[in-house]
Amino acid sequence: MERFQQISIFLLRISLGWMYFWAGITKVFNPEWSAAGYLQKAKTFPEFFQWLTTQRLLPSVNFLNEWGLTLLGVALILGVFVRVSSSLGMMLMLLYYLPILQFPHPNPNSFLVDQHIIFIVALLVLISFRAGRTWGLENWCSSLPICSKFPKLRAWLG
Repeated sequence: MERFQQISIFLLRISLGWMYFWAGITKVFNPEWSAAGYLQKAKTFPEFFQWLTTQRLLPSVNFLNEWGLTLLGVALILGVFVRVSSSLGMMLMLLYYLPILQFPHPNPNSFLVDQHIIFIVALLVLISFRAGRTWGLENWCSSLPICSKFPKLRAWLG
């Protein structure tokens, strides 16, 4: 990979990492935050998303949302487990996209594509370019003895 490409991938990874970390950590430290309002307004699959707001499920949904965003951000910033965290992040972004989609418009100014789709594609780019190996901790982690002992762990790293 050329130097400019490395810098571009690194900057994309760090900026997405910071965005996800900030989105998550602000939810973690805000006791008033809940996904309920967002999910209850779902336009696509409203029954499913409203089911997620039931008293039994909502605490888990909130926890997974808050900490999923936070840990995705940490993984991207550190450049470790980028492949698995980006895959999970893509699923999370799809779960953000579907409730607001009033086919074919996710919002009045978009046709099919909004920021959630852009984030999915950006995470896909990080996966395909093995972004954690560009000035991240994945090279170091993959050289640890535990990765030699458990080859599937190395695959998760990228």
